[in-house]
Amino acid sequence: MKSQVRNRIERIDANTMILNMGPQHPSTHGVLRLILELDGETVIKATPDIGFLHTGIEKAMENKTYAQVIPLTDRMDYVASLSNNLAYLLSVEKLLDIQVPPKAQFIRVLLTELTRIASHLVWVGTHAHDIGAMSMLLYAFREREKLLDIFELCSGQRMMTSYFRIGGLAQDIPEGFESKVREVLGTFPDRINDYENLLTKNRIWLNRTVGVGKISAEDAIDGGVSGPILRGCGVSWDIRRSNPYSGYEKFEFDIPTGKDGDVYDRYLVRIEEMRQSLRIVGQALDGIPEGDFVARVPGVVLPPKEEVLSNIEALIFQFKLVVEGFSPPVGEVYHSIESPKGELGYYIISDGSNKPCRVRVRPPCFVNLSALPKMIEGGLIADVVAVIGSIDIVLGEIDR
Repeated sequence: MKSQVRNRIERIDANTMILNMGPQHPSTHGVLRLILELDGETVIKATPDIGFLHTGIEKAMENKTYAQVIPLTDRMDYVASLSNNLAYLLSVEKLLDIQVPPKAQFIRVLLTELTRIASHLVWVGTHAHDIGAMSMLLYAFREREKLLDIFELCSGQRMMTSYFRIGGLAQDIPEGFESKVREVLGTFPDRINDYENLLTKNRIWLNRTVGVGKISAEDAIDGGVSGPILRGCGVSWDIRRSNPYSGYEKFEFDIPTGKDGDVYDRYLVRIEEMRQSLRIVGQALDGIPEGDFVARVPGVVLPPKEEVLSNIEALIFQFKLVVEGFSPPVGEVYHSIESPKGELGYYIISDGSNKPCRVRVRPPCFVNLSALPKMIEGGLIADVVAVIGSIDIVLGEIDR
């Protein structure tokens, strides 16, 4: 271990200085340590050092039944928990060959797009605050509260919702859901315009973001980068369009792209993504079909609560399913979605028991962070904070 650390901090030039940025630095957005080699104020080498928040979530998943894993997925990218729920559940449903009812699909799309907006609000607020625009943090979190109210209305929880379940949803959408979503659809477009009025043509913002942290489309693709960072390079790649899931092929939306692959382009892409997410939410709300909110698959999905309260067989069935879970067929699956940060995928191996043999997460934050050295090497140390913010990392996902 000591030799590995020595290799990390080996100087390129004897006249340079090694500087540790983090893991306690607030602008690294978590416990991220950067080992920077500086020539004056120029970064000539950068080495990310992660693992300070390691929770062993992947290993814990292998010791839980398939349903018990769901709350663990909430706690990786904790500002976009519903997206994590969805990616995991789509993999399990693929393993079980379950068809989710159309109503549940539409509600999943609606809530994951609201989750995308909520995640981007946290990003734009903290990113702007890092660069010096404190008001943006207050405005963005003000709007995010409206979205958290909707999540709480559906699930009883503001962040760790676990609202999506195998086969559909935990319960049907509650009374008052539509009116709250309509309020968001009516007020948010003007709020996003306010953000642009504050930042998009602001001279200080332009000076801190334009031409900073550039990465080419070729380098981004070679590094497996995805999400707004890849689209900021001009690559129109979005899994919702290329490999539609949960009925995304039924919705009309545009894929915003940049051209220079810098911090400013990533900002513009995410701002436009919020508008496109509102567009999808409106279509989903108007088109929610009638029907059940969960696939009634015996042995996998819990029976209706009214049956459990009146039928002893349903009560026994629920007890066994909660305690023992279910055993899917032997096999392995992978399914990915377009999370707010990029491609989020779950690879699951089943050995036929009631617990997954192996769960491996394809985390967009981890992969995107690997491109950080290419973005900041050759630039100024003053720009490092701006570049980290533009990647939009969550260490809970990176160190899972």
